[in-house]
Amino acid sequence: MPVAVPSAAARTRPRDRKRHIEEAAALAFAQHGYHAVGMQDIAAAVGISAPALYRHFPNKYALFVQTAFGIAHRLIEDTDEAAALPLGTVAEARHALDALVDAVIATTVELRATGGIYRWEGRYLEPADRELLTAEFRTLRGRFETAHAVYRPDVDDTDRRLLVLGALSVVASITAHRTVVGAKALRTLLADAAWRALDGTLPAATETIQADAAPAVVADDEPASDRGRRARLIDAAIRQFAARGYNEVTIEDIAAEVDLTPSGVYRHFDGKSALLLAACDRAAVELERAALHARESADSPEDALRRLGRAYVDHTFSHLALMRIYFSEIGNLASEEQRRLRAVQRAHIADWTALLQAVRPELSGREAAVLVHAGLGVVADQTPLLPVRDTAAAERLARLVEIVLGLAD
Repeated sequence: MPVAVPSAAARTRPRDRKRHIEEAAALAFAQHGYHAVGMQDIAAAVGISAPALYRHFPNKYALFVQTAFGIAHRLIEDTDEAAALPLGTVAEARHALDALVDAVIATTVELRATGGIYRWEGRYLEPADRELLTAEFRTLRGRFETAHAVYRPDVDDTDRRLLVLGALSVVASITAHRTVVGAKALRTLLADAAWRALDGTLPAATETIQADAAPAVVADDEPASDRGRRARLIDAAIRQFAARGYNEVTIEDIAAEVDLTPSGVYRHFDGKSALLLAACDRAAVELERAALHARESADSPEDALRRLGRAYVDHTFSHLALMRIYFSEIGNLASEEQRRLRAVQRAHIADWTALLQAVRPELSGREAAVLVHAGLGVVADQTPLLPVRDTAAAERLARLVEIVLGLAD
């Protein structure tokens, strides 16, 4: 069934038709996912025929690459002026950082509806294209780190990277949710949180946190030979869905991993979507269990929020693949299951929001929700990049979440 792609242009032929095509495609990929969108959907949104669309782009992948790089390059172009500012003194470096923060916020707010392509759909890029896109973001991060090194020369490179990435994750987090806050208030909220990250102080790193260390293996990647066959199938599905995306994985792939025939899988699950639903249900249950324990063991709203943050980090460290699926693949479930699981996700955010408002009563409900999403975005973005996910790393990341939320030291 064709997806309903929002119209990006009038039916008359504009001179900038290629730009209109890219805008329609970016919106469609961000809203529906790469696999759910067809070239005919995009052509219809722009008001042209599919053959006319193919005159601009040879296939859907080429269009996807163009939209991904177009958005990334906007961030580079829009920070060019700030990156050229002098950095001779601490004051100049702070001014340059302020300009960089403002530029990234302005561009991300403008591209909010399409920026979500990176968070989940970027995995469909081919390795060479993914590396080029990573290099674009490395350039952006480098601009912040160069200015930050002058602004805070006492911070070591490990902490600097975490703090800069934290600030960027705060801004990028608005592409993952639809909480509506006035434009001026939203920019102020994001800028304040980003600056808290840039000015933050983290617990000391341990010797196990090294840039050249091998990535840690999370629980989702461990063999599950001692579990039941149904659990093993879910585990295999989680690993493959997280690594390659739901639409790239077949029942045959999952069956092969656990030494079953496809018919053996169907004895336990009706199909691939049933496996996805089981994985998402597992994530919802385990996340709620961790959150409940954190809340019940706390003696104040602030203590509860700190414990909740640490519990969320620990849970993400232990179940990284599962968490990726829970937030990225729900759109592949039946509508009623999507509504049920999204309601569970909203309830989880509401718990955080209520606690944050109790600690910071000056925040409105929507403002608190924006900060909660920012904190969770920091965990989602940084966890895969950590060379070691141990207790010390969890403590540091949880502290960064507290800084972003604006909890007192």
